[in-house]
Amino acid sequence: MRTAVYVDGFNLFHSLLDGRRGAKWLDLHALASAALRPHNTIRLVRYFTARVKATDDDPGKPTRQDFYIRALRARDVVVHWGTFKERPKRRRLVDPPPPPASRYAEVWHREEKGSDVNLAVHMVNDAWSNAYDCAVVISNDSDLAEACHLVRSLGKVVGIIGSPQRPATELAHCSDFYRRIDLAVVRRCQLPHVLVDAQGRQLACPDSWRLEEGRKE
Repeated sequence: MRTAVYVDGFNLFHSLLDGRRGAKWLDLHALASAALRPHNTIRLVRYFTARVKATDDDPGKPTRQDFYIRALRARDVVVHWGTFKERPKRRRLVDPPPPPASRYAEVWHREEKGSDVNLAVHMVNDAWSNAYDCAVVISNDSDLAEACHLVRSLGKVVGIIGSPQRPATELAHCSDFYRRIDLAVVRRCQLPHVLVDAQGRQLACPDSWRLEEGRKE
């Protein structure tokens, strides 16, 4: 069965990878293969993400992301970019001070824009183009439910790969199967520590992402 895989990068990161060493240098082909059945032949992997910015406490974020993106492309993963938007927002305090102090505070609100829409559009377009028989979505974002419904209406099989928690109800209702993955599976599906990109340059897993010998977390 010709299979295309659509990866919601930030959903995957926050559900399984954030704060876990030995997990972030992830081989998406290997991860999908580990979760799927032998009759699924992976023909296409699309990865949807956005550029991260350096922060005072972690100035190396963009460099690590760039290395990972180059590593994915060396594995024939197609990368699609959304954006991050940051703007001030007025929020009500959970535990406000007594009057006359304000019950509200101005905070910086940061959100990713475009990745879920990009994923949905490409998945539906690939279905219309008959690029696959089975679409596999690595995400637990319920906003993708309508795209999954449309893909199934075109006669395609839809599967969801996600964390051990229960899938979003909307996704469960619009998919043909659900496969759970956990941290142990993720750590078995890592890219080689060093690989070579299309330009012949060596790409090494960032040291801070590696799991030290004998360490579990």
